[in-house]
Parts: sequence; C-alpha cells; structure tokens
Amino acid sequence: MNLGTVIIVVSVLWLGSEIILTRIKHSQPVDAQFDKFSIRTLWITIFVCVNLGVLIGLRRIGHIAPGSAILPIAGITLIVCGLFVRWFAILSLKHQFTVDVSIRKDHRMIKEGIYRFVRHPAYAGSLLSFFGLGLCFSNYLSMVIISVPICAAFLHRVRIEEEALIHAFGSEYLDYRASTKRFIPGIY
Repeated sequence: MNLGTVIIVVSVLWLGSEIILTRIKHSQPVDAQFDKFSIRTLWITIFVCVNLGVLIGLRRIGHIAPGSAILPIAGITLIVCGLFVRWFAILSLKHQFTVDVSIRKDHRMIKEGIYRFVRHPAYAGSLLSFFGLGLCFSNYLSMVIISVPICAAFLHRVRIEEEALIHAFGSEYLDYRASTKRFIPGIY
C-alpha cells in the first residue's frame, strides 16, 4: 500500500469517526446549553481549511523535500497519535462527552487519567491530527492553512467551554485550571 492510499484510508476513518460522534453524542434537551454555535464554527473552519490545504498540497505549491517520505510518514503517525489521544479522552469522559458544549444534570469534573495532565486532551488530540494532516503533503502552506485557523477555532471553543465549566463548578474548576495546562502538559 502506498503512502497516498494510507493517508486516504486514515483520513476516511478519522472523518467517519467524527461524523459518528456528531450523530450520537449530542446533548439532551434537559442539559444546560452553552455552545454558542462553536460546533458549527469549528466544522465550517475545518471543512474550508482542510479542503484548501489539500488542494494546495496536491498542486505542490509550497512543497518541501521533494521525493522524501519522511514528512508524510510523520504526518500519518501524528494523525494516528492524535486520534488515539482524542478517543482516549472521549472514552474517559464516558456519557459526559457531547459534541456541543453543555453541562449535564449529573455532570462531574474529571481530573484523573489524561485529565491530570491537560484540561482539553480531546482538542489537543484533534490539533495534533490536523497538524499531521498538513505534514502529509510535505507542504508548508498546507500545514499553515490547515493548522492555524483550526487552532484558532479550537481556542474559541475552549473559551466557551471554560466559561461553561466555571459557571457549573466555580472555584473547583478555577483551581483545576490553575494546576493544569490546556493542551500540552507543562507547556501550554
């Protein structure tokens, strides 16, 4: 199997898993809603940036290291690692995970497992995967077009989510936020 096929297969599995999540993991009408259209903003940003990044990557504008398989292999590895981190975080939250920002009636803060190290590991995993997708094209423009706007959309969503968590948990969340980083353990 060549690298292009591997990239397509991994990307289709990734997209499929996100579509399934979107279909089955919405909040319930009784849950407190805080999303402020952030899920829509995120999906639109992802759709536009990934399509533009792929188009530019395929046209080879901004291509790095012609003939080298190192960056595409690193990109596939980052996509898979990011998916693993994302799904591990989602499974850690169990029924509390929703694709839209909401607080369930029986919501409790999760501060153990991967959440001991970062507050938003599911988003961190997604960002790692998107950076990997940009790398797959061995193209600096694709990396920037895919990574930067999507990162900005996730940061917007994190602000909304953290407002909801402060509203729901007050000082407990503020203390947790003070003791953990957003995406990268010990760094950011």
